[in-house]
Amino acid sequence: MTELSLPLIIFPLFFLVAFVYSSVGHGGASGYLALFALFGIVSPSVAPIALTLNIVVATISWWRYRKSGYFSWSLLLPFVIGSIPAAFVGGLIRLPQQTFSLLLGLCLFWAAFRLAFIAEIKVEVTAQREAVDQRRKHWAWGVPLGGALGLLSGLVGIGGGIFLSPLLLLLRWADAKRTAAVSSAFIVLNSLSGLAAHFSRSNMKILDALPLALVVLVGGFVGSSTGALRLRPRTLQIVLAIVLVLAGVKLVGKIL
Repeated sequence: MTELSLPLIIFPLFFLVAFVYSSVGHGGASGYLALFALFGIVSPSVAPIALTLNIVVATISWWRYRKSGYFSWSLLLPFVIGSIPAAFVGGLIRLPQQTFSLLLGLCLFWAAFRLAFIAEIKVEVTAQREAVDQRRKHWAWGVPLGGALGLLSGLVGIGGGIFLSPLLLLLRWADAKRTAAVSSAFIVLNSLSGLAAHFSRSNMKILDALPLALVVLVGGFVGSSTGALRLRPRTLQIVLAIVLVLAGVKLVGKIL
């Protein structure tokens, strides 16, 4: 990277994050931000880098799950209609360092909870889920929820899938595979919107993300292929959840 000095050990860790997150249809932004935090790189300037890496990995995940027949435009649209403009607005907002650290720390705690527990939920999608009243419910709830997730995504530099996935599962709107497919597309669109806002205020040099982008590209391809083949790297998810908690504690502890 051109402005950030990173130890070599961080590169295999980024590969691991991309592998684990892509296996469940995510881009890994919260994991990348956690690694930056663990290595003492805590600044709003890393948000666009995390978004860039997010787009790379989530695009691969979306392609793999879509190819396997799990993607649904009708489920995605209500969320992105609210989230895309909100993500752009969030990306325009300049947060104070302490506020950024606190908000990111809380996001990492939620990401850890999602990886450690929510992934165990089993959901069966039936024909009844496609009824007109259910689709109306998707629109009534999906647009405002998408707006809230989009705003948060733009603020801290994540794609929002780490929050959308548990919502879809807990509301029983999709099973695990369909959730992964929809979340990956949601992440790509949100990340692009948030990244556009960062570019509009010259908050990033694209070359900063290239070395790590190559690493997560490989990790994302391997991880999404693993997920599509129904292999669940549960142990790795638990390890990653622990890393997220440690990073969140480090961030929040500095300002308490």
